[in-house]
Formats: sequence, C-alpha cells, structure tokens
Amino acid sequence: MGFKEIFDDFLNRNRSGGGVAAEEIPAHDPFEEQEREIFSRIENWRKYQEGFYRFVKHPLRVMMEEPFTVLFISVPVALLLLIGGFASLVMSYGFGVLFTTTMIDDVFVFALLIAIVPLAALDLKEALRVSSIEASLPNFFRDVAGMNDSGMTLPHAIHIVSEGEYGALTPHIRKLDTEMSWGVPFVEAIRRFGKAVNTPLAERSVDLIAHASSAGGDVSEVLRAAAHDAYEFFNLKSERRNGMMIYMIIIVMSFFVFLFVIGVLSSTFLTTMAEAGEAVAASGSSQTFMGTVDLFLYNRLFCHSALIQGFFSGLAAGIMGEGRVLAGLKYAAIMVLIAWIAFRFFI
Repeated sequence: MGFKEIFDDFLNRNRSGGGVAAEEIPAHDPFEEQEREIFSRIENWRKYQEGFYRFVKHPLRVMMEEPFTVLFISVPVALLLLIGGFASLVMSYGFGVLFTTTMIDDVFVFALLIAIVPLAALDLKEALRVSSIEASLPNFFRDVAGMNDSGMTLPHAIHIVSEGEYGALTPHIRKLDTEMSWGVPFVEAIRRFGKAVNTPLAERSVDLIAHASSAGGDVSEVLRAAAHDAYEFFNLKSERRNGMMIYMIIIVMSFFVFLFVIGVLSSTFLTTMAEAGEAVAASGSSQTFMGTVDLFLYNRLFCHSALIQGFFSGLAAGIMGEGRVLAGLKYAAIMVLIAWIAFRFFI
C-alpha cells in the first residue's frame, strides 16, 4: 500500500469516528488537497513521458528517436493530398480526366513521396548514428581498459576518455562520466549508458560488461572482451554490406536498363507504328495496319510499370544491402522520382 492509500485510509477512519470526532476534521483538508495535486502532477508527467502523449508534447524528439512515428504526420498529409487532388480533378474536368491525362498519376506519385520520404530521411539519419556509434564503441572500451590497466581508477579513466572524440558516442560517454563523478556505481551507470545509446551492439556489449562486473570479474578484461566482440560484430556487418553491394548495383542497373528499353521502344517502334496507323486511316484505305496504336495508353502503362518496378526494386536493394526493408525506402523514393521525371520530360 502506497503513501496515498495509507493517508486516505487514515482520513477515512478518522471521519468515521475511529479516534477523532468527525466534526474535528475540516471539510477541505489543505494537506489532502496538496497531496492530490502532487499525485496529479506526477501522473500527468508520467503520461507525457510515453506513448502518444509524449509524441504530442515532443514530436521532433520522438521522431528522431523512433522514425516510424513520422508516419503519424506523413501518411495523413499524403492521403489528404491524394483525396483532395482526386476530388479537385474530377470536379474540374469530370471522370474522363482519369483516362485522358496523367494528372491523377502525378498526384499519386507526389502523395507516395510525401508518405515515404520523411521516414526514409529519418531512418537514414538513425542508420548513420548507429553506424558511427558501432564504429566507435570498440575503441572506447579498449581505451578505458588500457587506462585502467595503467593504474587509473575506473571513474578517472572514463573521465580522461570522455575528453576525446568518439563521434556520435561522445555525448553519451560524457554523460557516463558525469554520473560516475556523482557516485553512481559502475554497473548501474553502464546500464544507463547502454539504454541511452539504444543500439543492438551497445545493449549486447553493456549486458556482457554488467553481468561480468557483477560476478566479480576483472573490469579491464571484461572491457577488452567487449571491445573485441564489438569489433568483430562491426566487421562482420561491414563485410556483409560490402559483399552485397554488387547485388544492389545490379538491381539499380536493371532499373535503368528497363527505363532505357522503354524509352527506345516508345520513341522508335511504337511511334512509328502509331504514325503508320494514322497514315493508313487518313488515306481512306479499307485495310487496317495492325489496328490503331494508342501511344498515350502504352506510355502510361509503361510509366506505371516503371513506378512499380522502381518502388519494389528499391525495397529489394535495402533488404540485400542492409538487411532491412525500411532501409530500402530511400532507394525506392529516388527510383520512383527518376521514373516520373523520365516519363514526364523525356519519354
């Protein structure tokens, strides 16, 4: 039972005659009102530290930490553009605009880009932060272990290391130094460090260090082992990315080859067929030249094909290169934009 429950129970018993007359208790106890106000403020503070309320209060901070949350803004804006653009075109030109022009396709492309580009940009920023941290983490552990071996205490070693430069890891190291200077135990401080860094490699290394330190092991050896593990993990990840680079290049080149083939086909073969059909029709001949070739329809179908291929090829490139579908959104957005520009201005 918490303090609030005990305090309320005491007041209820007193009001019911359990020791003090009910008339002796004021109707509005100032201490009770103050206590309720304090608990209300604490509850409000907790509410705004998690979930949707935290997003409402600190949208930019939450979007930087969790890129997926940007979809709360980008998707409604994209849907608003798509529905508003569709309604505006139909009201202005009628339903025939869906089949006689590419304006609705343009609206769809821009709505798609608005939906995925913010998420792709924030995910790229987060990926760069994680990469910088994972590259610096082994050096940090190794430097602390070396200084500890030279006779420095662990807080002093971390203080010296915090004056160096470790990329995106530097502010977290300085925060760790500050906490240890305030007397926070090493195990608790290093756990907070791993939670603040918030990367898979950091959490794995910190868990290893915390468990080994709690078991009474040599901190220097534990840090050196964690540094070796982090270095191997980062190297394996880099080798995988470099090994899959050729497949990403193949995906991108196949997309550009597809656009080139479509461009040649549309500008030569289909154009010639359309002109020949129009010439035969204009001559008044009863013979037909393989039917009428609708060049606009074919180009529009080719455009849709290029947009679809560009989007899904980008996602495939992200899976092969970085092992995440989300990482492919930046490639997908670029390929969709290139396909749209190619068909609107060159094909």
